[in-house]
Amino acid sequence: MTPGGRRRAGRLRELMVSGLVDSFGLSLGWTVFNLVAVDRGGLALAGLFNAAMLIGVVLSAPVTGRLARHLHGRTLLLLAGGTEGVLRVATLAALLAGWDGKLVAAGIVVMHIAAYAGFAAMRAEVAAVDARPQAMTRYALSIAAVEAAGAGVAALLPLRGHFQLAVFLVYGLSLVPTILTARRARVRDSAGVDAGADAGPGPARTRVRRRRPRLPWPVLTGGGFVTLLAAGPTLLSVALASELHGHTAVAGAAIAFSAGCLLSSSAVSLVDRLRLPIQVTWPLWGVGMLAGWLLAPAHLLGLFFAQFLSGLSMTAFEGGMDARIARDAAPGTVTTVLAWSASTRALGGAVAVRLLPALVAAPAIGLTSGVAAATLAAAALSAFVRFRTAR
Repeated sequence: MTPGGRRRAGRLRELMVSGLVDSFGLSLGWTVFNLVAVDRGGLALAGLFNAAMLIGVVLSAPVTGRLARHLHGRTLLLLAGGTEGVLRVATLAALLAGWDGKLVAAGIVVMHIAAYAGFAAMRAEVAAVDARPQAMTRYALSIAAVEAAGAGVAALLPLRGHFQLAVFLVYGLSLVPTILTARRARVRDSAGVDAGADAGPGPARTRVRRRRPRLPWPVLTGGGFVTLLAAGPTLLSVALASELHGHTAVAGAAIAFSAGCLLSSSAVSLVDRLRLPIQVTWPLWGVGMLAGWLLAPAHLLGLFFAQFLSGLSMTAFEGGMDARIARDAAPGTVTTVLAWSASTRALGGAVAVRLLPALVAAPAIGLTSGVAAATLAAAALSAFVRFRTAR
């Protein structure tokens, strides 16, 4: 391996490790947060907080776009990480203290604006090191897998005494590696370092004209629509597992989700060889997110199967979408367009998690998932027929 290749591999490992530590802490704290919310207000309160989380992700896109045009990647990561760390601890403490749910939800919105601004900057760094879909999917699956592990640990912890203090420490301090790795950030979406700065050896600095990026709205809209129809049960999986089969089911569901995540990179490689358009593959990933939920209410193993398919399909879908967005982005706009990629998915997810508890109770999730899966399957079949006819 060349010296430049070793540097890129080392940087990618650094980004992976910091992302894993951060995501484990986030998942641990957020799962505890959801379990406390379910205990105190049922699925409706958990839905409110998850909708607030996703609204924060939606709002993160314009905020990130503006910040990325004026701040270097390292400054953006430091600002986002510091803000998120403070609000992680503050919102969990407020919930445990019995503060009004709407006030807690407002804190969650701001926290996730910061979180996803940092997440976009981290994915831009990954894309700068290795722009292949497999690399982005490996990053996404690593994050998703460790988040599932964090959820499983959280489900087994009694939230009192030393355990409560441990949750607070891990939740807040897990951002430290991200803040440290920000010192080597190279990506900037304004005049300065180009998003492809780490793509090869040599002086990798290119001046680009500051401008607003052209957003690929058809692609973004398609991703948001798939998330709207398919991601609701997965995004509410902690609350659904708790209501359907008890708190102890959350850990097993998290393990199943993690196992699915670990297979997503291989699934993406297989699908890429088929060379199908995204109008076919993305709805099919949505069907995968939903199919297992037909069985989840009936049996605990059905819940685990649903989470396994969800982990595989959601990670493959998100990794593939981000890789497509990053590949087609103009130089100097990668962080911004990746923020919008997460934002449009989050908008669909926010609508889903807010409407789902209002429309159905947990035991009826199978019927709702079946209707949504049939809709996405029909869309994929129609797109495939058009694709074959065009050839």
